[in-house]
Amino acid sequence: MKVPFSYSIRNLWTRRLTTVLTASGMALVVFVFAAVLMLAEGLQNTLVKTGSYNNVVVIRKASESEVQSGVDRLQASIVETQPEIATGEDGKRLLAKELVVLITLPKRGTDKPSNVTIRGIGEHSIRLRPQVKLTEGRMPRSGLFEIIAGSSIAKRFQGGGVGETLRFGMRNWTVVGIFDAGNTGYNSEIWGDIDQFMQAFRRPAYSSVIFRLRNSSEFEKIKSRIESDPRLTLEVMRETRYYEKQSEMMAKFLRILGLSLTIIFSLGAIIGAMITMYSAVANRVFEIGTMRALGFPRTSILTAFLMESLLLGLIGGATGLFFASFLQLFTVSTLNFQTFSELAFTFSLTYEIIYKAMTFSFIMGFVGGVLPAVRASRMNIVEALRES
Repeated sequence: MKVPFSYSIRNLWTRRLTTVLTASGMALVVFVFAAVLMLAEGLQNTLVKTGSYNNVVVIRKASESEVQSGVDRLQASIVETQPEIATGEDGKRLLAKELVVLITLPKRGTDKPSNVTIRGIGEHSIRLRPQVKLTEGRMPRSGLFEIIAGSSIAKRFQGGGVGETLRFGMRNWTVVGIFDAGNTGYNSEIWGDIDQFMQAFRRPAYSSVIFRLRNSSEFEKIKSRIESDPRLTLEVMRETRYYEKQSEMMAKFLRILGLSLTIIFSLGAIIGAMITMYSAVANRVFEIGTMRALGFPRTSILTAFLMESLLLGLIGGATGLFFASFLQLFTVSTLNFQTFSELAFTFSLTYEIIYKAMTFSFIMGFVGGVLPAVRASRMNIVEALRES
């Protein structure tokens, strides 16, 4: 003989105030848990989408990023001769030698300084990144102190708009265009002519060499040849893997932080659920005794009370995820631990995060309800009826 599922629902409805308060506590925990996971996922998505699977990044061995790397002109010219590099319709190799440095710029409205990535680009840099689209103005002309800014830079930093001027490298640079690179990290960069940047920053070497493979399956071949060449001290990675590595440290930190906060907050939510369920048991002693007298077994009583607690977890989890989903409308910025530059990105909600958040909410409901449910199922029929 089983207790109907509707019995648990009606009891939660009867105790609407305590149900709302308990579910709200669980919802807050799930909101924090989901928000931090969405933050880490958004960071990784932004950086991974920055790269292309068919593009290859060549940097100095042991360098964690382009900022720390240095590829001298001789080594870059050797890389440029590799037969696996694709060629464009004009017969030129789809390869770009680039310079990446960090500068400090003040933010709009606050004057608070933050690190920004400056990228010196070559002739084929744009062709290697088809996701980059010029949305305003024009491309910088070679030989002039002109730059283009990512959409995030234009919005958040002083001097980042078209027609405005930025000063770095002991020179004044005019912003002649704004580009949008979709949901990628390029939106947080400033681009300009590499030759002008190398002179301004007095850099004799490139930071990296980027090229497209003519055939994606030839990656291991060219990687082995370049890394084993005694003339070179270079490391070869697919562009997607390079940007994935850029996100690993920060994403790991965010996930650990989120888990720690969630565990702390969840203790309060579990205690709240436990108090609620113990109160429900105390207020329904006669009801429990009557159900036992009518022939409902202990397991049915336990299941019914445990179901109420799990329903609280379901309500709390669904509510927390509902409000967390709106975070996808916001753009946040943080310091990338790998490059020490500011990166703007959006929260990202995935099915895996939904699954983890709902599982966690059910765990909170189960842990908070199991002891009160056991107490209810172990009540003696005669004593329960006598307490009425």
